[in-house]
Amino acid sequence: MLTHKILGLDVGSKTVGVAISDLMGWTAQGLDTLRINEELEDYGIEQLVTIIKENNVGSVVIGLPKNMNNSIGFRGEASLRYKELLKESLPDIEIIMWDERLSTMAAERSLLEADVSRQKRKKVIDKMAAVFILQGYLDSIQ
Repeated sequence: MLTHKILGLDVGSKTVGVAISDLMGWTAQGLDTLRINEELEDYGIEQLVTIIKENNVGSVVIGLPKNMNNSIGFRGEASLRYKELLKESLPDIEIIMWDERLSTMAAERSLLEADVSRQKRKKVIDKMAAVFILQGYLDSIQ
């Protein structure tokens, strides 16, 4: 059993998908999708800090999108910047960067298989990607 919950994040340019673990560290559940605006430097960090404090979160897993050749591209750099912003607000929290290659595609496939409409998929895809990221991490620590 964990001493705290773990948060999973899928950081995009317009939204951040948020997932949370159970205290057993077995499952990830979708929690929220935060609206952000990179151009206006509104990253939703305040909302995230509130979520972290309200849910007894001790670690955050941020998806790190890598290219298939293992290099880090523009979105990967954005995720690393997001990590630094979060660390500035919560210096004591553990932040883990997790290779999230294909997590959004896996989430999309899962929603398609569940016959979720395009409009509904658009609303939940980032949260689902965060679930895939966090579940991958949880599975790796079992």
